Amino acid sequence: MATLGIVIAIVIYLAALLIMGATFAKENHTVGDYYLGGRKLGPFVTAMSAEASDMSSWLLMGLPGVAYATGICDVFWTALGLGIGTYVNWLLVAKRLRKYSEKNNSVTIPDFFENRFRDKSHTLMLISSLIIVVFFVPYVGSGFAACGKLFSSLFGLDYTIAMLASAAVIIGYTATGGFMAASVTDFIQSIIMTIALIAVVCFGLSTVDGIATVSTYSNSLDGYISLTAMHDFESASRVSYGGIITIISTMAWGLGYFGMPHILLRFMAIEDPEKIKLSRRISTVWVFIAMGVAIFIGVMTRTMVHEGAIGELVDSERAIVIIAQTLAEHSFIASLLAGVILAGILACTMSTCDSQMLAASSSVSENILHETFGINLSEHMQMVMARVVLVIIAAIGVIIARDPNSSVFGIVSFAWAGFGAAFGPIMLLALFWKRANKYGAIAGMIGGGVMIFVWKFGIKPMGGIFGIYELLPAFIVALILCVVVSLLTPAPEKEIVEEFESIR
Repeated sequence: MATLGIVIAIVIYLAALLIMGATFAKENHTVGDYYLGGRKLGPFVTAMSAEASDMSSWLLMGLPGVAYATGICDVFWTALGLGIGTYVNWLLVAKRLRKYSEKNNSVTIPDFFENRFRDKSHTLMLISSLIIVVFFVPYVGSGFAACGKLFSSLFGLDYTIAMLASAAVIIGYTATGGFMAASVTDFIQSIIMTIALIAVVCFGLSTVDGIATVSTYSNSLDGYISLTAMHDFESASRVSYGGIITIISTMAWGLGYFGMPHILLRFMAIEDPEKIKLSRRISTVWVFIAMGVAIFIGVMTRTMVHEGAIGELVDSERAIVIIAQTLAEHSFIASLLAGVILAGILACTMSTCDSQMLAASSSVSENILHETFGINLSEHMQMVMARVVLVIIAAIGVIIARDPNSSVFGIVSFAWAGFGAAFGPIMLLALFWKRANKYGAIAGMIGGGVMIFVWKFGIKPMGGIFGIYELLPAFIVALILCVVVSLLTPAPEKEIVEEFESIR
């Protein structure tokens, strides 16, 4: 009975996604519709779809897992950096990018870079498109793997079958419905995530007699509720977090927002630029509350284990899964609610996967094949090519995900750093510094992307101060390269400067 309720809830959820994909397929008349939704996103859909596509399964699995394992210190500084990054990205980038991208007729991020700097050689477009493919295709694969692991562990299915089934659903509604289907489903998925968070907290607190029990036990663990230390459960002692450098490095996650293609595309697609302030408020409030609740769930789960409400976790990132399975044992209605909670974990992953597939697909079909290599097709055939490329990219993701031991969160961290360093500084300078030119943009983009690999695999293993998150040094390198090379090369043409100054 417990499993039946979970299955019913998840099947209804997945079927609804496919229906929405088929519905929005009728709205896609041009490639611009397919990749940018005709710039028709309302403020609520823009805000929530952007944040749903941002969070991935990290929200319902990663944050609670780290909080459960070591306490609130690490996740607090990470969440604070992400929350600040969310707000600043909406405040600085959203409105100007929306207006600028419409002014120069850009429907993808590579489009915007090429049009902003008038790069007739297509070098910027090719480099930025390849960066999107390099970092997003494995990212998509990790999402498929996460879904496969969830279904496999819940229902005892073969991992490969579970992974292929979940991938088929994501591919189905994204390939048919395009950007609008992905955005609207992401909006709905953000609601499901919210319900999941609330349901887990309510059930968890009911099993330990309220928040006072959580507070008492958590504070009894030395360093567990601290912003400068962590708790080591093996030695039952306090461990220093690492000082100001470590905190800055952790908060640097927030820099990644300035370069995330799937989030920036939401900015470009909003219908009314004047409603971006409303979107900013909605997204910022939701992000801070959602991350705060997710951290609390990790702390609460530790208390649930101590009180005997659930068993000791073998994998800390399965905290919400275990809580949902425990809830499902109470009644059929409870099992339906547990299914909604587990659908929330799927929603986190799917809302990121669909956006990444679209971004990678647009980079290959529109930017590389059509614009860089000049493959000219009719509007109908461009739509066909867009869908075919998306399916091919998804198929590569499936191949990557065939290994059940794929590292989901390692890939997420690395891809986040890659986009943040390669695109973030260039996006900020493109929007706010009229002296920036294509030579600086190319140098910064390549330098930031290369430094991610150099720092991650060459410098970071040295430890000490070099153990900081690779996004921070790579972001700084890209920023310096873009500024220095721009100043050492010819200034932008008058036409470029006039367009820059016309954006208000």
